[in-house]
Order: sequence, then C-alpha cells, then structure tokens
Amino acid sequence: MFTDLFEEDGQAVQANQFLVIDGDQAALIDPGGNQAFNELLMGVGREFPPGKLTYLLASHADPDIIASLDRWMTSTPARLVISKLWERFAPYFTKSGKTQSRIIGVTDAGGVLPLGRSELVLLPAHFMHSEGNFHFYDPVSRILFTGDLGVSLISGVEAREFVTELAPHIPRMEGFHRRYMASNKILRLWTRMARKLDVKMLVPQHGAPIVGRQAIADFYDWLDGVNCGIDLVGESMYQYPAVQIATG
Repeated sequence: MFTDLFEEDGQAVQANQFLVIDGDQAALIDPGGNQAFNELLMGVGREFPPGKLTYLLASHADPDIIASLDRWMTSTPARLVISKLWERFAPYFTKSGKTQSRIIGVTDAGGVLPLGRSELVLLPAHFMHSEGNFHFYDPVSRILFTGDLGVSLISGVEAREFVTELAPHIPRMEGFHRRYMASNKILRLWTRMARKLDVKMLVPQHGAPIVGRQAIADFYDWLDGVNCGIDLVGESMYQYPAVQIATG
C-alpha cells in the first residue's frame, strides 16, 4: 500500500495505490494520477520488476484512478482491467494506439482474474459511486479493496494508521458517503454480498484501512443505515441559479 507519494498541498485529494504480487505476476490497483507516477514506479520497482507487471486494475475511470494510464502503458507491458462500460473511454487518457489489445473489459457481473498461483475476485460495486465499478477481493490475504467505499478524507500519513474501532472514524467518512454513494438501496445490496466474504481488512482508495472483524461488521451495519445520494435529493437542488460565480 502506497499512501503519500506526492506532496499534499490541498489541490488534490489523498489517494492510495496497491500492489499485489503472486509468484511471477503482479497487479497494480488504482494506479492514480501523474503526480504519483514517478514515486509509484520506483516503489513498485523495489518489490517487483515493472517490466513484468501483469495488470493495472481500475475500479472505475475517474482521473484519480487512471489519469497516469499513458505513462503506465509506456513503461510496462501491463493490461488494463476495467468495466466494459469504461473500456472505450480509457483510451482518452493515452496517446492514440497505446491501449490497442491491452484492455480487458469486465461485464457488470464481475469475475475471477487469474494472478500467479491464485486469483483476484472482481466484485460488482456499481453506483458506489461510478456506474461501472468494481471492488477487488484477494482471497489469500483476505483484503477487500473497496475503491470509493469506506473513504475517509485524511492525510497520507494518517492513512497508514489502521482503524480498529469504527465509531470514532465515522465523522471522517459520513459527508463523503452521503454525497458520493448513489442510494441506501445500493449500499444494502452491497453489504448483503460482502458479509458472505471472509474479510480481514477493508481498504479504500482514499484514507485509512478498516481492520478486524468487529470494525468491519460495524462498517457494514453503518452502511445499512446511511441515507445518501438520491435519498437526499429534493426539488430545492434543481432550481435556476441565482448566485454569481466568483472568478477572482
């Protein structure tokens, strides 16, 4: 896990990147933007030869997920694994031809991706917050990589600290989830699926990992009760604007 590869100056949100290695293959999860590329490439190189990187896994197609795609396509032979919904949008992050025959588009149902002697499971996570979205479950380490679910808006240094008690952590998550998650119905469908997994650690793309059975169970319970997205939308949000936008 890489948490603070670029200077946090308030202009960009903190983001985590993850490298999963099994034998002679490796997957880089949500590689991020250009600010982190050089440091991340060096960090990956200390653990695994970048010239042998097998996959770039993208939970969805936001800039903080794959804005650096062009540089990874140039520097490694990795193939991009992403929702089929975003398969034809990802090339906009690269020069023409860079992604030719190098994108693995995944259907809405997800699937099991071979990695070395094991596999990674791509779990449906649509509308949390992207229309085409996946979470990644590693059955060996029992880590569930949850993208924008479980996000806490904190610094890279703080993101290294494991959350083992959920209640004090909720204020760091609540505002983000209320705005970025589509609806409580989606969250409840997801927790129904997630509770069936043996999860040791839940790791979002922004902020701190949630560790331990009790904290993870409490997280599921909290999600089941979060009103968010369209649950909160009313007529007042769809009015002709009356405020002048400040430009200076």
